[in-house]
Amino acid sequence: MISITGFTTAVLMMNGMPHGIGVLFPYIAMLGIAMVAAPGAPGGAIMSALPFLPMVGIPSDGGLASLMIALYLTQDSFGTACNVSGDNAIAVVVDKINDGMSKKEIKKSKVPSFLIIKNELSQIEIAHFLWYKKL
Repeated sequence: MISITGFTTAVLMMNGMPHGIGVLFPYIAMLGIAMVAAPGAPGGAIMSALPFLPMVGIPSDGGLASLMIALYLTQDSFGTACNVSGDNAIAVVVDKINDGMSKKEIKKSKVPSFLIIKNELSQIEIAHFLWYKKL
């Protein structure tokens, strides 16, 4: 959504069209609603945004809209890569926090250590079991 708003603002500025907050705020609000339902297909977000371009004065079937589509499609894969990398980084942090919590819960538990070692459950499942059962 940030890139679509940036492209819209750039196109408006390059063509000498009005680009103030009064013009862009309703557009950004509608874009926010549309992006919730935007498909996960490559370029789906810009296709969902096309009907709202006339709100800022850009015809959705003209050359400026085609320029925005081309710009968005060239950078869409980089945004996806950043999103995936960010998700992986968050997953590593959550895993480290959860691993530390699991070890603390296992140390506090009354379950003999040989049961934990021979158990087929992962440490996370054991920690969840201990957390909910409060052994």
